[in-house]
Parts: sequence; C-alpha cells; structure tokens
Amino acid sequence: MDVRGEARVRRERLRAWGAANPWAVDLGIALLVQAALTMPFVVPRAPDLPPATWGAYGLTTLTALPLVLRRRAPLPVLLAVLAASASYELALDGPGQPLPYTGLVAVYTVALLAPPWQRLLTTVLLLAAVPVSVWLNTRSARELTFSLFVFGAAYVFGRLQDARQRAHRVEAERAAARERARIAREMHDILSHAVSLMVVQAEAGPVAVRTAPERAEVAFDAISETGREAMVQLRQMLGLLRDGTGEAGGGAAPRAPQPGLDGVPELLDRVRAGGLAVAYETAGGVRALPASTGAQVYRIVQEALTNVVRHSGAGRAEVRLVHADGVLRVTVTDDGRGPGTGRARPRRGGPGHGLTGIGERAAAQGGTAETGPGPDGRGFEVRVVLPVPSTVEVGA
Repeated sequence: MDVRGEARVRRERLRAWGAANPWAVDLGIALLVQAALTMPFVVPRAPDLPPATWGAYGLTTLTALPLVLRRRAPLPVLLAVLAASASYELALDGPGQPLPYTGLVAVYTVALLAPPWQRLLTTVLLLAAVPVSVWLNTRSARELTFSLFVFGAAYVFGRLQDARQRAHRVEAERAAARERARIAREMHDILSHAVSLMVVQAEAGPVAVRTAPERAEVAFDAISETGREAMVQLRQMLGLLRDGTGEAGGGAAPRAPQPGLDGVPELLDRVRAGGLAVAYETAGGVRALPASTGAQVYRIVQEALTNVVRHSGAGRAEVRLVHADGVLRVTVTDDGRGPGTGRARPRRGGPGHGLTGIGERAAAQGGTAETGPGPDGRGFEVRVVLPVPSTVEVGA
C-alpha cells in the first residue's frame, strides 16, 4: 500500500473511532479550547494592565465546559456560552481573547446539527449579541466587522460540513444498494442455474428408471453433483459476507476465487449432463481476462444457458467466445422456440431477472448486451461485447 493509501486508511480509522466515541471527541475539543483560553493568562502582561486572577480564569473555564454537551444540545450550549462570555465582559476585567473560541465552536455546532428553526434563531441572536459585545468592549467598526466575519465563517463551515455529510450518506446508501443488487445477481445466477438443471434431471429420472436404469443413475448423480456445486458457491459467498470470520453453516467457508473462463468447460459439462447438447468454440486468441471480467463472463454464459434450459425447449446450444479488435464477444445461441412465440414454458412467480442480470453484468464491465432471434430467425441468441485490456496477452 502506498503512502496515500496508508494515510486514507488512517483517516478512515480515525473517523470511525470518532463516530464510535463522540463523548471523547467533544471532551478533547473542550480541552483544546480551554488550552487556547489559558494562553492569555500565562503570557506575561504589560504593567499597566490589571493582573489575571483565578476568578477570571474560572469564568473562562465555564465558557468552555458546556462544549462537552454540544452534540446533544447545540442551541442550549450556545446560549450557555454566550451567557458565560457576557458575565466575563460585565463582571470582570480579565485578559481578553484574540478569538471567541467557545462561541465559534458553538455556532459551528448549531449550523451543523441543529434544526432549521434553531439555526434561524441563532442568526438573529448573533446579529444582536455581536454588536452589543463590541459596544461593551472597544466600540470599533474594525472589531465589529471582524467579529461578524468569523462568526459568519463558523456558521458557513458548519453548513458546508452538513452538506458534505449528507452527500457521503447518499453515496453510502447508493453503494449499499449496488452491493445488494450485485449479491442478488450472484445468488440468482447460482440458484437459478442449479435448480433448473436439477429440475430437468428430476423430470427425466422416472422415465429413465423404467426404460434405462443406467441413465437414471447418471441423472441422479448429476442432481447430486449440481446441488453440491451450488452449496459450495453459496458457502463461498455467504462466508465472504460475514465480518471476516469465514464461517457459514457452522464451518469455514472456502475462500476460492469466483469461477472464471477456466470454469466454463466444467459448466458446459454439467449442462450436457442435463440432456442439452452444447458446443463450445473460441477464436481470435481468447485472452486471460482479469479475474473480475472472467467471473462476469462465466456468469453470463451460466445465466444464458439457464435461460435455454428453462424456457427454450432447445435440444442444442452453442457458446462462442471470440476475441478481436480489443473486445471479447460472447455469443450463446440455441435452436429452441425463440422469442415471442408464446410457446415457452411459463415462468412461475412472474418474469425472471436473468436477461436483465446479463445486461447489468455487461454494463459493469463497460460492455453491451443484446438478445433476440438466432441466425435466420431461428432459436434465441444472447450477444455480449466486453472490452478487454490491451495489456493482457494470451495464447489461443
């Protein structure tokens, strides 16, 4: 990890710690403000100025102490700070402060956390309190302008931080929605493919038992193998979703990578075991894809074949992977009923999401997906085009 990455990780950890320990953060802010307020009391004063007293120092502490509660009650804390500051101005002639630290922190907190009516009340209150404070102190236009500027800046910074936090929350919600959609696609593809093959084999089993017992044994073995494969993939996914424990279903979930191009032949063998003849062809020097792209190609082929098994009534399908001109073309064609005939097996529970998922997977890799009639208008064809990084070299 580079220096920037390490710094980003440290910031994220610090932010997470602050979110988990707000009281500690607010206490630290109050102590920091108190340290700033202490400076005029420890720096030597001119002989013509009144000496700093413990009473004056104690009153400055009262202005900083409410900041510990600033998140829970932003407006009351601001009122308490203003009251303590007014008491300091009116009752004591202690050292002045270069900046109204406590007031600035309180105004920033109101702008960040308070509801709109409290923010409006704060604005009105500051427009009244700041001129009065300046009149009691120096009565100079310079101090009035400076005070209005710094309080206004604190308020603006609070509003900007609120907008930034809202944007982060929206982005986090969008990221969570994208992740939920991705997990839903993976679960759909795994279960839909496995269940479709198991249903086909189970339907063929009783017939095979009566006519060819040896074929029935093969069918039941295929059902068992398909079910085990689905369980393995589901355990991998569920294990990765847990908080790093790697446990799912009472045991450690395998951390094997998702299937990629190397897994396509095995996938086709499982489909062939269900009775569908599947041809497989590669051309143009199909490349060793990045892991993420290879996984998407595997899932696209898987879902396209699942669609063939469930809905087309086809006896034969063809899978072609062709690399040319910096793209990988994935084509899955069958000789089934084709779209729009009204003869496909009805989908239980409403329309499926397989073809939609294929389009989403292609778009996630910067590619496109099209579906429609096969060559010469017969059957059905899924056509996907994915860009392939030109820096990855592969043999055919």
